[in-house]
Amino acid sequence: MFSSTTLWAQQALFDVNNLTSPEIRDDASVTFRLFAPAATTVEVEGDFGGKVAMTKGDDGVWTYTTAPLEPEMYSYRFKVDGIDVLDPSNIYRCRDIASYANIFIISKGNDDAGWMYSVNKVPHGNVSKVWYPSPTLKTSRRMTVYTPAGYDEGGRYPVVYLLHGSGGDEEAWTTLGRAAQILDNLIAEGKAKPMIVVMPNGNANSDAAPGEWDRGMYKPTFRGHLDPKPVASFEESFKDIVTYIDNNYRTLADKQHRAICGLSMGGGHSYSISLLYPDMFDYVGLFSAHVPLRDADYPGLQKQFKNKPALYWIAIGKSDFLYDNNKVYREYLDKQGYPYEYVETEDGHIWRNWRNYLTVFAQRLFK
Repeated sequence: MFSSTTLWAQQALFDVNNLTSPEIRDDASVTFRLFAPAATTVEVEGDFGGKVAMTKGDDGVWTYTTAPLEPEMYSYRFKVDGIDVLDPSNIYRCRDIASYANIFIISKGNDDAGWMYSVNKVPHGNVSKVWYPSPTLKTSRRMTVYTPAGYDEGGRYPVVYLLHGSGGDEEAWTTLGRAAQILDNLIAEGKAKPMIVVMPNGNANSDAAPGEWDRGMYKPTFRGHLDPKPVASFEESFKDIVTYIDNNYRTLADKQHRAICGLSMGGGHSYSISLLYPDMFDYVGLFSAHVPLRDADYPGLQKQFKNKPALYWIAIGKSDFLYDNNKVYREYLDKQGYPYEYVETEDGHIWRNWRNYLTVFAQRLFK
C-alpha cells in the first residue's frame, strides 16, 4: 500500500497539463483554454472585460480569445456550470481575502505597467516576514518588510509604511500589489530613492495572515479574524511598528524621511495615523481612502498642515464607491486652504488603480 501511494504521488508530479492557458499572443490578445468535456457551460471571468462565454471544441477543450489588452497585471478564473474553477494550466495565482484567482501580465516594452509589475533583470531587494512585539496590543504580530538592493552594504534609508485595505493582511501588497517589483524597477531606473517599505497587518484582531498565527486555518473575512476583540486600535498601536523598525533597521528616523500611505481601509488608517502623530510623517498618500470626516479630527488636521507636510497626496478612480466621500473631504481641505495634490483615474475600487498609485507616489518621495 505504501509503495503504491508513493508511486501515485510521483506520477502526479509528472502528470503535466499539456494545454497552454493563458496564451499571450503577439498582438497582446490572450487565449484561455480549459479541458472540460462533460461541462454544459464554461465562462471566463476577469478584470479584462467581465464574464464571457467560452466555446467548446470537438476535443472537449473550451476556448476564448480576448481583444488586445493594455499592459497590466490581470486576474481571472473560470466558471464551469456556475462553479468557480482555477485554471489548471496556470500555476500563477493570488489570494484576495478568501478566494483565489489566476494572474498573468501583459507588457509591450520597458516602462509600461506590465513591465513595472514584472520581475526584470535589475538589482533586487529582499522581502522578509518579520515578527515584532506590540506592547499596545499585548501580543506579537507579523509584518512584511522590503529592503532595497544594496541595503546590506550599509547606509541609512527612508521608510514608507504601506497599508492594505479591508480583508487584506501583510501579504496583500507583495502579492496583489506587486510592491517589491515596483520598487525594484523604479529604484533601478533611478526614478525612486532606495527606501525601506514596511507592510504591516492592519487588522488589530489578527496577529498575521490567515494560517500564519495561532488561530489556525480559519476563513478570512473583510474584518480579519472575528475574535478576540483587540485591546486597542491599529492606529493606537502603530507607534509600536515605527519603534521596532527604527530600532532594528538602519533608518533615517525623522519626519522628513518617513511616509505613510494605503488603499481603502489602509488609506483611512493613513489619514488617522498621520493625524494622531502629526510630527512623524512628511508624506501622506490616500489611495481610494475611506476618510472618516469626524469633527474631532479637524483640530488635528489644523496642526498637521501647520507643520507643512512635504506632500499630501490623494488619488481615486472616477467610479470608486468612495468617490463622494473623497470629494467632501477635498472640499473641506480647499475651504481651509490646506495644500494637497489630487489624482483622478478611470475605473473604481480595484488593484489596477492601487498599483498605479504606488508607482506614482513612490517617485515623489524623499526628494
